Amino acid sequence: MSNPVRSSASVLLSAAQIWSTDDPFGVTGRVAQPAASEPATPVPAASVDDPMADDARIAMARSESTPSDNATQVVDSITAETKSAPADTPERSLAETIASATLPPPPRTWPPRKLSLALQGGGTLSAFTWGVLDRLLEEPGCDFDTISGASAGAVNAALLASGLARSGRDEARSRLALFWTRLTEEVSFRSLMVIGGYSPASSAVSFGAGLRGGRADPLDLDPLRDILAETIDFEAVQSAAAPRLLVAATRVRDGLPQIFRNGEITPDVLLASTCPAQLHAAVDIADETYWDGGYVANPPLIQIAHDSSAADLLVIQVTPARDGYVPVTSAAIDRRLDQIAANAVLNAELAALEWARSDGLHPPRVHRLAADDEIEALAQRDATDLGSDFIDMLHQRGRAAADRWLREAPVGTTPAVQDEQPVSPSAPAAPAPETLRDVAPA
Repeated sequence: MSNPVRSSASVLLSAAQIWSTDDPFGVTGRVAQPAASEPATPVPAASVDDPMADDARIAMARSESTPSDNATQVVDSITAETKSAPADTPERSLAETIASATLPPPPRTWPPRKLSLALQGGGTLSAFTWGVLDRLLEEPGCDFDTISGASAGAVNAALLASGLARSGRDEARSRLALFWTRLTEEVSFRSLMVIGGYSPASSAVSFGAGLRGGRADPLDLDPLRDILAETIDFEAVQSAAAPRLLVAATRVRDGLPQIFRNGEITPDVLLASTCPAQLHAAVDIADETYWDGGYVANPPLIQIAHDSSAADLLVIQVTPARDGYVPVTSAAIDRRLDQIAANAVLNAELAALEWARSDGLHPPRVHRLAADDEIEALAQRDATDLGSDFIDMLHQRGRAAADRWLREAPVGTTPAVQDEQPVSPSAPAAPAPETLRDVAPA
C-alpha cells in the first residue's frame, strides 16, 4: 500500500478540489490505495441484454479509484462509453449515468473492520474520548487506520498510537489510563496547560496545591514535556507500526493549520497543539511559531479524508454544542464562547465532507459520538475540572457510548458474528502500571 499525501496544512476546499489530482495543499505526494487485505470485487462484463451492467461497471471503477481521481477524466470516460453503447441500449442522461455510478456500496459488516478516528480537543472533557478509545480497544475485529487530533485530542491520539505500536491494545489502554490518572493525582496549573483546558477569563478555574503554593511557572514547559515523554513512546509513534497520525497546531504568522505526521511528532509538537494563546508563550518548531490546534482544526477532518484508506470515520466530539441556559456572568459567557468557537471549526469541516458527498464523491462515511448526548447539562461543566469523580464519570460515559455504537448496527450493515460475550460498558479500565518506569520508552 502506497503512502498517503503528506502535506503541511489543512484548509476548507470545494468538493471538486477535495478529490482533484491537483494537490490542493501544495505538496506533491502519493495517494493511499485500498488495503491489500480487501480484495477487489470482479467487475461485471457489459451486456446488451442488461443495461445496468454498464452502471455496475462504472460504479465499480469509481469505488476502486483513489480519492484524487480527476473528475474530468471520470466524465470523459462515461461520455465515451455512452457514445459507444449499442443502438438499442436505453438512453440515459449524463446526470443519470453519473448518479448510477455513485450508488452507495453494498451492505458491509458491522462493526467496521477498519476505522479512522478524529478526536476533538476540549480540556478535561477529553476524558470522554479516553472512555471511547478504551472500549474500542476491546473490539479485536476493528483496526485503526488514521487518527487525527487537536489539543487534548492530539494527546489522546499519540497515547493510543504509542501503545498500539509498542505492544498492542492492552498497552494502549494502559498508557491512556496512566496519563489521565496522573492528571487527576497531580492537579496543577501545568496539568491544565498540557491538555489546553485553561481559559484566562474564567473565574471558575480552580488549581491544586502546586499553584496555590506559588511553585508553578506558567512559562516553564519542561514539566509538561516530562509528562508527555514519560507516558508516550515517541519512537514508537514515529515507527511504521503506528497508525497514521495527524496532529493539528495553529501557525501564528498566518493563522492556518499545520498538520504534523508521525515522523514529525515530538513532545514539542504536542505542546504546540495544546498551547493556549492567552496563557504562555507560543511554541517554536523549525522556524515557525504555533498555538493550540483547536483554533483552526478541531480536529482535522478534510485532511484525514484524504489520508485515510478506511471507509468509516468516527468523530469524537467532546465540546458541548448545546446549552439550555443563556450565560450572564463573565465566566459563563467566556465558557460558552469557547464552546461555540471550538464547534464552529468542526461543523465547517463536516459540512465540507457532506458537500463532497452531495456532489457524488466518496469521502469516508462519518459517524459521530458527542459527549453532550451522553451527559446532561455538560455545557455547564468546567473543562478544567480535574476532580477524579468527574474524570471517572466522563470515562465511563465514553465507554458506554462506544459500546452502544459498536452494538447498534446501522441500516444497510450486517452485524458481525461475535465469538465472545460482549464486554460490559461498565468494565473497568485497564489497570495503569504502578510506576511510570513500566511504560517509559525502552
